[in-house]
Amino acid sequence: MTSAIHRTETGGGGCPFHQAAVSPTGCPVSPEAAAFDPFDAPYQLDPAEALRWAREQQPVFYSPRLGYWVVSRYEDVKAVFRDNLLFSPSIALEKLTPAPPEAMKILESHGYAMRRTMVNEDEPDHMERRRLLMEAFLPEHLEKHEAWVRELVRDYMDRFIDKGHVDLVAEMFREIPMTVALRFLGVPEEDAQELRRFSVAHTLNTWGRPSPAQQLQIAEDVGRFWQSAQAILDRMLAEPTGEGWMYDSIRMHAEHPDIVPESYLRSMMMAILVAAHETTAFATTNAFRTLLSHRESWNDICENPALIPSAIEECLRVAGSVVAWRRIATDDTEVGGEKIPKGGRLLIVQASANQDRRHWENPEAFDIYRHNAAEHLTFGYGAHQCMGKNIARMEMRVILDEFVRRLPHMQLVEDQAFEYLPNISFRGATSLWVEWDPAQNPERRTPSVLENPTHFRIGAPVKDDILRRVVVSEVEREAEAVIRVDLVDPHGRELPDWSPGSHIELVSGEWRRCYSLCGTRGDRRRLSIAILREPEGRGGSVHFHDTLEPGDVLHIAGPKNHFPLDEAAPRYTLIAGGIGITPILAMADRLKALGKPYAFHYCGAGRRTMAFLDRVERDHEAALTLHAGDEGCRLDLPWGLAGLSEGEQVYACGPERMLEALEALAVDWPEGTLHVEHFTARSSILDPEHEHAFDARLADSDLTVRVGNDQTLLEALTAAGVDVPSDCCEGLCGTCEVAVAEGDIDHRDLVLSRAERDANDRMMACCSRAKGKRLVLSL
Repeated sequence: MTSAIHRTETGGGGCPFHQAAVSPTGCPVSPEAAAFDPFDAPYQLDPAEALRWAREQQPVFYSPRLGYWVVSRYEDVKAVFRDNLLFSPSIALEKLTPAPPEAMKILESHGYAMRRTMVNEDEPDHMERRRLLMEAFLPEHLEKHEAWVRELVRDYMDRFIDKGHVDLVAEMFREIPMTVALRFLGVPEEDAQELRRFSVAHTLNTWGRPSPAQQLQIAEDVGRFWQSAQAILDRMLAEPTGEGWMYDSIRMHAEHPDIVPESYLRSMMMAILVAAHETTAFATTNAFRTLLSHRESWNDICENPALIPSAIEECLRVAGSVVAWRRIATDDTEVGGEKIPKGGRLLIVQASANQDRRHWENPEAFDIYRHNAAEHLTFGYGAHQCMGKNIARMEMRVILDEFVRRLPHMQLVEDQAFEYLPNISFRGATSLWVEWDPAQNPERRTPSVLENPTHFRIGAPVKDDILRRVVVSEVEREAEAVIRVDLVDPHGRELPDWSPGSHIELVSGEWRRCYSLCGTRGDRRRLSIAILREPEGRGGSVHFHDTLEPGDVLHIAGPKNHFPLDEAAPRYTLIAGGIGITPILAMADRLKALGKPYAFHYCGAGRRTMAFLDRVERDHEAALTLHAGDEGCRLDLPWGLAGLSEGEQVYACGPERMLEALEALAVDWPEGTLHVEHFTARSSILDPEHEHAFDARLADSDLTVRVGNDQTLLEALTAAGVDVPSDCCEGLCGTCEVAVAEGDIDHRDLVLSRAERDANDRMMACCSRAKGKRLVLSL
């Protein structure tokens, strides 16, 4: 994927708008950009919806009212996060609304001396400190906290479990994240109350737009917050033998005073409390409101708590607590085609990126089964990604697990008004009222509901747990050795929409296999797949052929699409070989609906073996050429693909020998012409005796990860707490692609073309390795 960022010289270039307001580059701004104000109700209530127009029309625009360029699309936001040299974080904690002199005097009277922290410091200082202070945040060190977090959650729930109604924010969601943060830091409980009182003031002071009068009170609260934090730190410095992250930092200060100076400790003491407390409190509130507003999803996790991690990630995607962040350009550049001058300020809106249809299928749908929800940008990305992301995940998962066990019948109080702190970066309701009938509390009937709580692995969700229950509605023979299987929701609900090229993973006991969707896309009540019986295969197809019957309960993962159709091409050639008809037929249906010109080649051993033949001939006769081997009509690929028109795209799925022949032909075609989908990996087995270990240096994070001869790069990165999206783990889908800055790659995937492999600038972390002893990755 090409970068969305280009260094450039300011000036020049045409502007599509002709209004009075202009950006600092001299380009007129559009009426929508001129009117945008993040403090208006639309953005405050729903930032993603407020910027829908931008994602579709003007993904990067200058806001005169704010004085910032606003970045709205996923790839652009991610690219800005990644390059923390070109886009400095130095303004992340800068006051959005300058303080009046009177407020500054109040802050000075309290000795307020906030300096740089890991949130807003540049390299190399940032990574030098982060490396020294990161250990406590690694997954293996967070495991020990889960048990006492669960005890804390139960203690708070015990206080209201029999009341029948409660404001979850006031009684629990603001308290637990603060208590967890303080204990993680090592702050004694007796010091906590003073900090709780003033933490919200920091949010309004930094990211809000308070009036001059409000600024005075906020300055007083921020000043007292600062003094309280400093008094606690002074006591810690006097007795630096305690346990907790601040004590770890104090000890690092003693060992490396040049890297962790005392001024840094004083600033972090205040900043990390806000980071750990406010964001998790808001995120938990948003998650419960979202889940309780989607009752079917709430009921699903009550039935299957293993879905909680994926449900939390989807909540963070559609209703995250961190909606936007700030950067400043250190040089003239471009983002999303828009010129940004040196010194230009950027508001990068994660909430908008998290609903960008260019990255997400059905982005506006709330789907707790979404396979890639963890790719949300709520935690940021790159070197400055939130260090405490896995603490927040752990807290939210434990809280939700306790609620679905103890109060599954809980509901939102109807017609309640939701209010938010007016600011540009954080979002969470200030109250959340719920109600329930205490007589229906499960523990009154079955005290054992408190036993055997769900244990969640620290980190991103385990993809194998993200499974949707379905029922087999029909099993029909489509051709010799091919059955069609129709799946429906057990409650009669609609199933997710999908796009041509999508597949699902069908799961039955130990069997888990991928099958392309081939039904009628507009039918949201069913998903259809076709299964070829392969006696010499790994056993999955034989199992499904021999056992599936209408009424059977199965599970699926997806839909997922790693073989998407580019609908913008002028013409297409579609080639299906055998069971490869399934994704190709869906593409043909879509192209016909769009009125696009296409040629359709369907190859098989004979008509008796060719699934969906009647449908193919009925719906695509004008574009169709059949190649039945037993009729002597085999496809001559060089002949069939001679004279491809400019911009024409070729999509193919079928036997490996057919795809290899196509890839050989495509060597001389324009890059990106051929798109194929493989059924199986050539080899997904790692043999330690024939592998060597290597180092992977993460350039963006300034971290080196050792990859053993018995583990994949993906496994090593995951163990180090680095989130890399993954799916098939066989080198087939491309989900785990990482950019490579240095080092020779041993490519073992079936995703990259020959030209892409020769470029030596990206690899699939699940299977490919280093040829030598070291790789440098852009992570």
